[in-house]
Amino acid sequence: MIYIFCAPSGSGKSTMVQHLLNNYPNLFELSISCTTREPRGQEVHGREYYFITPDEFKARIENNDFIEYEQVYEGLYYGTLKQEIKRIEQAGRQVLFDVDVKGGINLKRILGDRATSIFICPPSIEELRRRLEGRGDTSPEMIEKRLAKAETELADMKYFDRVVINDDLQHAFEQLDAIVKGE
Repeated sequence: MIYIFCAPSGSGKSTMVQHLLNNYPNLFELSISCTTREPRGQEVHGREYYFITPDEFKARIENNDFIEYEQVYEGLYYGTLKQEIKRIEQAGRQVLFDVDVKGGINLKRILGDRATSIFICPPSIEELRRRLEGRGDTSPEMIEKRLAKAETELADMKYFDRVVINDDLQHAFEQLDAIVKGE
């Protein structure tokens, strides 16, 4: 089974994925996405993302290396390499995707019943703003862009197999564990 996790930025998607990786270490492995953005904080190439240049990203598009990709913002690309799925499946693990909403919808369309798509929903836009501001690594302008994008992404929640509302972290973990055990 392949699990696709999506959410507006700041909803707790990466926290949910990390919960699965920590609690089921022999079952899951995270697919590492490519991006043209700069690393944040302690991010390392090959661990959180493959950080590549826009020119390299475009060359990989031409080589048909991606199962899906999106230009999320002007000049900012994210994509999933086909080789990541092969790498993880050959290791005998289940693939976890931590991708943006459009990427998740595309992956589900491409992978069909091989994948379960899970949308992590914030309890409110106000709480989402608080979380984004609390990160301390995002400019006010980018926060506004992400909140505007979140409105659209929340409308796309209907395209996902499951929805987990992240209003209480422990309760969200319990919902997630129930989904995994039910699959």
